[in-house]
Amino acid sequence: MDFLENISLKPYHTFGMEVKARYFAELGSDQDIATFYNSLTPDQFPVLILGRGSNVLFMEDYPGTVGCIRSKGIVTLMEDDYHTYLKVAAGELWDDVVKYAVDHGLGGIENLSYIPGTAGAAPVQNIGAYGVEVKDVIYSVEVADIAARHYRAFRPADCQFGYRTSLFKTQGKDRLVITSICLKLDKIPVLKPGYGDIHIELANNRVNNPSIADVRDAVINIRSRKLPDPSITGNAGSFFKNPVISIDQHADLKSRHPDVVSFVQGEKYKVAAAWMIEQCGWKGFRAGDAGVHPHQPLVLVNYGNASGEDIRALSQIIRQSVSDRFGIDLEVEVNII
Repeated sequence: MDFLENISLKPYHTFGMEVKARYFAELGSDQDIATFYNSLTPDQFPVLILGRGSNVLFMEDYPGTVGCIRSKGIVTLMEDDYHTYLKVAAGELWDDVVKYAVDHGLGGIENLSYIPGTAGAAPVQNIGAYGVEVKDVIYSVEVADIAARHYRAFRPADCQFGYRTSLFKTQGKDRLVITSICLKLDKIPVLKPGYGDIHIELANNRVNNPSIADVRDAVINIRSRKLPDPSITGNAGSFFKNPVISIDQHADLKSRHPDVVSFVQGEKYKVAAAWMIEQCGWKGFRAGDAGVHPHQPLVLVNYGNASGEDIRALSQIIRQSVSDRFGIDLEVEVNII
């Protein structure tokens, strides 16, 4: 395999910092992935696999090799009376997958519309929005096991899915490369339009009996208003996770801050990190080209020439202020490299 050298990664990650990879290759198929790893020489390590780079923050030039997944393909693997199982190549854009499902009348992922990134990255982060997580529809995840030098499939129980995490983000991070996913989608969709602002958006559009297409349109409209377009303003979506705290912690927090925004999460509570950040006065803040988005405080943005260190420094100040005021430590969702 031919590797390119000293390639700018600016087009390959959504924060848009001007950083370079010492070596670089685009991987358009499973065979390309195998060839890629078999072709590496000792001086080309470490290795970083990217989809669309929508959840990374580069601090500096990457000293090793970046492999960019670009495989394509959406096919029906099998179906029964109630479900269709779609096999999706890792390099497919996630929102294209959602559109394909909705266009074919298949429900289950319409609430996950307009999330940037690739299909292969979706289970890594266990992406979620508006009451749905991708783990809810994963039937299997096919990977190249680099250490064992073979391909294998993981069922959901083996993926160690959690809130914005999975096996592929933790223990399997450096040895498991996702090549495709299989989604179990509903032929008779069960809608979830009541989460967040979806029901308000539908009501404003006078949609009384929504379809999955209506829900998708509502989600796209909401996200378009609230979130910056990374092709215009560099960002990686939510920079922080919403913290999950115990019932006792929540009771204490609510006694001190009666207007706290939180949601029941099983036997715990999920606290809205955006609310806490806004309460600390960070919404719309800007220092040079690093800032906090004026409509969604969870999103840190690069207005043009911010460095990775600029963004990280801002995030650390925000985390400290939230800790000081609320006694809660925000966890960073973005992968800092």
